[in-house]
Amino acid sequence: MSGVRRLGRRWRRQRPLRTRLAVAASAAVALVAVGVCTAAFFVIRYEMFHQLDLNLTQSATRVIQENRDGGPQVVAGECRYLSAPACAQIVPALVAEDPAQPYLLPVSAPVREVATGERAPYFSNITLSGKPIRMLTTPLGHDKALQVALRSDSVEKGVRQAAGLLAVIGAAGVLLAAGLGYWVSRTGLAPVARLTATAERIASTRDPRHRIELPPGPPGREDEVTRLAASFNTMLGELEQSVTAQRRLVADASHELRTPLTALRTNAELLARADRLTDAQRDRAAGALARQLREVTGLVNDLIELARDEEPAPLLEEVRIAALADHAVTAARTHWPATPFTLDIAPDAAQAVRPGVPARLTRLLTNLLDNAAKFSPEGLPVEVELTTSRHAGSGERLELTVRDHGPGITAQDLPYVFDRFYRAETARALPGSGLGLAMARQIARAHGAELTAEQAQGGGAVFRLTFE
Repeated sequence: MSGVRRLGRRWRRQRPLRTRLAVAASAAVALVAVGVCTAAFFVIRYEMFHQLDLNLTQSATRVIQENRDGGPQVVAGECRYLSAPACAQIVPALVAEDPAQPYLLPVSAPVREVATGERAPYFSNITLSGKPIRMLTTPLGHDKALQVALRSDSVEKGVRQAAGLLAVIGAAGVLLAAGLGYWVSRTGLAPVARLTATAERIASTRDPRHRIELPPGPPGREDEVTRLAASFNTMLGELEQSVTAQRRLVADASHELRTPLTALRTNAELLARADRLTDAQRDRAAGALARQLREVTGLVNDLIELARDEEPAPLLEEVRIAALADHAVTAARTHWPATPFTLDIAPDAAQAVRPGVPARLTRLLTNLLDNAAKFSPEGLPVEVELTTSRHAGSGERLELTVRDHGPGITAQDLPYVFDRFYRAETARALPGSGLGLAMARQIARAHGAELTAEQAQGGGAVFRLTFE
């Protein structure tokens, strides 16, 4: 048995899913068809012989009513005919009481037992003159038995004809099952075949723009395979966006690095001929080289930070956001001495904590403060506020806002302020790489927070960081 199982498993492994599904469906339908035909055969056979037995019982009842007081004898001898009247004979319990006229039907020991009451009435099949006979043996009065017989060849012929017809129907059902199984496998696995072809095409072309064609139909009523294909299309869409974003990041990074690297090369070549420069020229070139190295280093570090999508779990700890904001504002005042920074912390937010990586959250706040200070006119404050609020179903929220009084964000720039390397028209002349806000949003999302930007009433921009 284990060898058969191994052979079956080997066969399943070597056959494609479509073949296995077709065989399984065909076998299921064929089994049902054969089962139905077999059951129909036994029902027909039972009913035909049951009808014959009813005829024998009716004939026996009539003979008993007509010969209740009769002695052993042959009552009717029409056994050679196909239908009633049946041939019948009365048999005594004792052999000595048998009539002189020979019996037409065979008399055996069970017949004598029925006559004595030792055995219940019974049906039997015999052969007489080469013809099949169905015989009923039943008691008749005291110490007598009645044998009634009818030819059963017509019934047996009908049973054989029914068996042949049902066999043809069963064979046709098996063939139909094979065809239906093949059709079911092709139809049911068509989306899977398309999915496989699409996956293979993407693997060979490395182009995630391909999609699987979905069958038309009302939404919400798709089958499992269609939902699988739709999910695969969704995954392809996400993959396409990811690949597009990756290519755009590489292109933007190449573009942003080209200018400082060119300047670095120029200043390095200039310093290589330092003997031809004056001291003032050499100092300016060295200063420019050092500044450009810092810019390139900062840009590369920002790109490395953006490449991380989530925070390492071992570094997470409970962070008090108010203390973090106070530290970031203090550092910003040192870095931007011409810009006043104000910090307003609500009493119920002073002790609020959230899980996070302190260094990364500090980088988030520093980027927001640097961005606000960069756009704020000299002397106008950057306002930082930390508050809490309650919302039904979401519990307490912690909200930190950073507002500047600069030119604000135009409606056309607002959807793109968090994109990598995006710089508005008003910001292209200012220092920076366009990665600070993109990094701030990525850090916020890695900590389960949401960072949004909007126009402030009265001018300027508001960046809102919300912790759930």
